[in-house]
Amino acid sequence: MPVLNRAELSRTGVIFVALLLAIFATNAAAREFRAADTQTEDYPTVQALRYMGALIAERTKGRHEIKVFHSRQLGEEKETIEQTRAGAIDLNRTNVALIGNFVPAMNVLAMPFLFRSIEHMQKVLDGPVGKEILDSFEPYGFVGLCFYDSGARSIYNGVRPVRSLADLKGLRIRVQQSELMSEMVRALGAEPVELPYGQVLTGLATHLIDGAENNWPSFVTTDHYKYAGYYTLTEHTMSPEVLVISLKAWRSLSAEDQTIFREAARRSSRFMREKWRDLEEQSQHKAEAAGITVIKDIDRKPFEDAMAAVYAKAAQDPAAAALIERIRKVE
Repeated sequence: MPVLNRAELSRTGVIFVALLLAIFATNAAAREFRAADTQTEDYPTVQALRYMGALIAERTKGRHEIKVFHSRQLGEEKETIEQTRAGAIDLNRTNVALIGNFVPAMNVLAMPFLFRSIEHMQKVLDGPVGKEILDSFEPYGFVGLCFYDSGARSIYNGVRPVRSLADLKGLRIRVQQSELMSEMVRALGAEPVELPYGQVLTGLATHLIDGAENNWPSFVTTDHYKYAGYYTLTEHTMSPEVLVISLKAWRSLSAEDQTIFREAARRSSRFMREKWRDLEEQSQHKAEAAGITVIKDIDRKPFEDAMAAVYAKAAQDPAAAALIERIRKVE
């Protein structure tokens, strides 16, 4: 058995310590990321987050994993956004209207009657404008990863069919906890009631509110359709969902891992769109089969014209006005 001299022993010790430090560093970098979503376990956005987590676990050989907390397990959206900004939650799927309270560009995407169609919205989000918007999050404590679809939001209630602005007068309509959404409903002649998403069903059942506004899947998966028998296809907003990661969590990743997270998020967005189309169709069929009255033949122009004051206020911000113009020019 060879005998090592003092110099060789010293070198061996240095190498051994270096190996130990490398192992500890690798283990320290490995972690489980907490992701928040207010939707139910089988909702497309939750499925997309899990799909993203599987991609990341595969690409990082299990170093990084995502644990998805669905069904408001970490709180309502307003609270989870604040926790994500503080770094207490790592990833968050949220609607743009709520995160617009922190990131100004998001309010533009939530503007009523901005997008001409779902196809127009997707062209905007998948192109240079969408990339620039995601890149604008960092100064506010987030990093924008990707957009998820959210379909078109329409107005529903349990009092009467809404075919005109006059039919909305006096109705108490739930809106997200967003100043912009309150202004929109008020401009339509109804009374906005800001409520967290998880309280809408109780609000409808107890007549605290007369109705709300949302997409087909949210209308059905939450059982809102059982208390609101009239669904009017106003399709007033087509605001998407956005997936963000806290700046604190982002900076904990190496440049290589950041690339992995971005690519996994983009792939989860494509995955989510496929799931979304199926659920949207199923939800509409389920609502109609349950006897929901769907009002399709409305004149949308008076609804759009009622937004003049909302757009005039937005135009006071030159950056918002320029972004609105760029979005409208996308063909």
